[in-house]
Amino acid sequence: MSDTLSPESATLATPAAARTDSRATRLRNFWSDFRRSPVAVVSLVVIVVLAALSFGAPWVVPQNPYDMASLDWLDAFLAPGTVGSGGYTHLLGTDNAGRDMLSAIFYGLRTSFVIGLSAGALALMVGICVGLSAAYFGGRVESLLMRIVDLQLSMPAILLALVLVAMLGQGVAQIILALVVAQYAYFARTTHGAATVERGKDYIEAARSTPLPTRRVLFRHLLPNVLPPLIVVATVQVASAIALEATLSFLGVGLPLTEPSLGSLISNGFKYIHTDRTWLSIYPGIFLMITVVAINLVGDQVRHVLDPRNQR
Repeated sequence: MSDTLSPESATLATPAAARTDSRATRLRNFWSDFRRSPVAVVSLVVIVVLAALSFGAPWVVPQNPYDMASLDWLDAFLAPGTVGSGGYTHLLGTDNAGRDMLSAIFYGLRTSFVIGLSAGALALMVGICVGLSAAYFGGRVESLLMRIVDLQLSMPAILLALVLVAMLGQGVAQIILALVVAQYAYFARTTHGAATVERGKDYIEAARSTPLPTRRVLFRHLLPNVLPPLIVVATVQVASAIALEATLSFLGVGLPLTEPSLGSLISNGFKYIHTDRTWLSIYPGIFLMITVVAINLVGDQVRHVLDPRNQR
């Protein structure tokens, strides 16, 4: 059998190969522009390291801080650097239940990443559907959907999340659902703004004049051209979701005490903030701050790279 492609096969293969090369070129150009900011590159490395350590926490840290059988009450309030009854050094000390703080922080970070990424992804999908539908159909559909979005944007996200969590109850799934409802409007507004600019262009008019199904026009032709601003909003909203979850847990309405959370760790240690046991709140707060700031710095550089005004 000959290895030579027929002219028909070559013709069919060329567009797919061209698209692959085009994507690879865009990714190379994106990374080339992104790495021009050392701060953004360092922030990205910090995020990757923290995510790897948090998701690998069961194999990295010395203790499961939420396994009551592994805790020793005699290890309560050990100062950072103290060797506990388990024979290992508590680098960041222990809390009032004898939990290793470093272990609890990484377990809490894992929950923060799961909630932040899940809520961000779901809010992105809901916001895209709402924004694209409003921009594509226009008229009364656009007015109704955008007024709902505007009404929601007029309320602080933390207030809306508090109300929703009070109604839904505590738990990871309930927190994610509350954050999706609280955050999808940001994606919907951004999608609508970008799609409104694109919908009057020739390629959309040409697609609408053909017997293509509406979903194909929306998600195959319109959506790819409104993705750049959505990527920027997504990075910011992931950081916002992590901060909101920590805030809700700090207030005692987020995750239950049996679930690891940086917010609950900070809240647990807050009562000792004016004593010599300040590590109980300070260390979880530092890790939360580093995570949120690093994600925002990466998002800021992504915005700068994707901004058409900065294109060469």
